[in-house]
Amino acid sequence: MSSPIQIHEAVREHYGQIARTLDTALESCCGDACGCNTTLYPNEQLEALPDDVTGLSLGCGDPVTLADIRAGDTVLDLGSGGGIDCFLAAKRVGPAGRVIGVDMTPDMLARARANAEKMKAANVEFRQGQIESLPVENDSVDVVISNCVINLSPDKLQVFREMFRALKPGGRASVSDIVTNGPMSPTVARGLESWAGCVSGAMEVGEYRAGLEAAGFVNVTATPKQGNDLLGRASPVLAALPVGLPFSAIITARKPVNGLN
Repeated sequence: MSSPIQIHEAVREHYGQIARTLDTALESCCGDACGCNTTLYPNEQLEALPDDVTGLSLGCGDPVTLADIRAGDTVLDLGSGGGIDCFLAAKRVGPAGRVIGVDMTPDMLARARANAEKMKAANVEFRQGQIESLPVENDSVDVVISNCVINLSPDKLQVFREMFRALKPGGRASVSDIVTNGPMSPTVARGLESWAGCVSGAMEVGEYRAGLEAAGFVNVTATPKQGNDLLGRASPVLAALPVGLPFSAIITARKPVNGLN
């Protein structure tokens, strides 16, 4: 079984190679293996972004649109990559807000920072770090977003705790991630390469919810890219999904205020 250090190194090298070659052209993180496709964002959102940004989109969905981002908010993006979600969020927070992207891959950070300078995005900054130990203060952000990254972590429960720590009371989380309906199928490859491609690291959707709730979150929902809430009772969408195979979902949650829902 691979160690957390080995997984981090495999992920860093995988995405570092993508950043160095810039040959991804709006690909999803896992290709067709999890039902992702290249149409992740409305075209009008991408019109003002340079090719260096859109060409490094490696997500599995659009966490920004459903994140309830408001003018003046501070937004934290876990695994920000080339920065596409950061720049989209920056339009919503406006000059009074700020966006912080965290990534552990130096090549991705270099690309993102160069793009921020090119776009004169003064309300966006990028910090190097791992999402299991976020380089932000307690209770300091209004919204946490992430796009096809938490599934890459070898310690997702720690990521959930870090998200909760970073959020202000009442803060919101909107995550696009890869999950499974039931236990992972044994036919899915489990090597480091497939983990870096986000498939074998996928968590069962019910365990994902339980992990967020254990960290303190409330109002947890998980919705496929097209469909109803997976975590509702007798969900027809969940029943129609293949058991054990990964798929893309938007997960939302909220940090309660003073321990109250």
